[in-house]
Amino acid sequence: MSPFDIQRMLIDEFPLTFLLEVGFRATFAFLAVFLFLKSSGRRGIRQLSLFELVVILTLGSAAGDVSFYHDVPLLPVAVVFLTLLLLYRLTVLVMTKSKKFEAWMDGLPVTVIRDGLYELKSLETLNISSNELLMELRQQGVEHLGQVRLGLVETDGDVSLYFFEQKDLRPGLSVLPLEHRAEFETAPASGSYCCVNCGFPQHMVEAQRADCPRCNHSIWSTALNSPRCR
Repeated sequence: MSPFDIQRMLIDEFPLTFLLEVGFRATFAFLAVFLFLKSSGRRGIRQLSLFELVVILTLGSAAGDVSFYHDVPLLPVAVVFLTLLLLYRLTVLVMTKSKKFEAWMDGLPVTVIRDGLYELKSLETLNISSNELLMELRQQGVEHLGQVRLGLVETDGDVSLYFFEQKDLRPGLSVLPLEHRAEFETAPASGSYCCVNCGFPQHMVEAQRADCPRCNHSIWSTALNSPRCR
């Protein structure tokens, strides 16, 4: 074998007419995946559940094989697509009949913020960092946790927020990055501070050091109490 052999790199031992077959195979794979997605009834990728994502990845593998490998016949791949479609339809049917099965397949929304405080166990279960969550909050116009009555991570990964009324706002942890908010172990002045780990607000006097009574964390940040931007 010679390195950088243009003939081998471009088409190897296949005749040029094989490129027409590759084009036909790619068209077949494209149409098969397209028809599957149309038959599944989903309108967009963001609506895909974990189960559906696995199905799509399997389809992609089958489509790639039939597109690139000359020794993969078309009919078996068509059977793969039809089998996956039948399994998908059967699974969706069972999910409509059983809420427990639906919850097991798709998961359930997870509460990550309640009454302006982090739900720490939920964050650990989701394996999501506070920085990731703070980014989601900032993108929805949140300035501090005290504005949020309830925060849910939906089964598709989106974050849904429910806000306090203006009259019910409370001091909360700033959602800004560290470069825009200071953190302290010792309070620089008397005032309201929030635990950076769970968001718990507490009044502290100047030079006071304290462990959070909710999570035992010892790092604090100045609490904010501004209205939510609309």
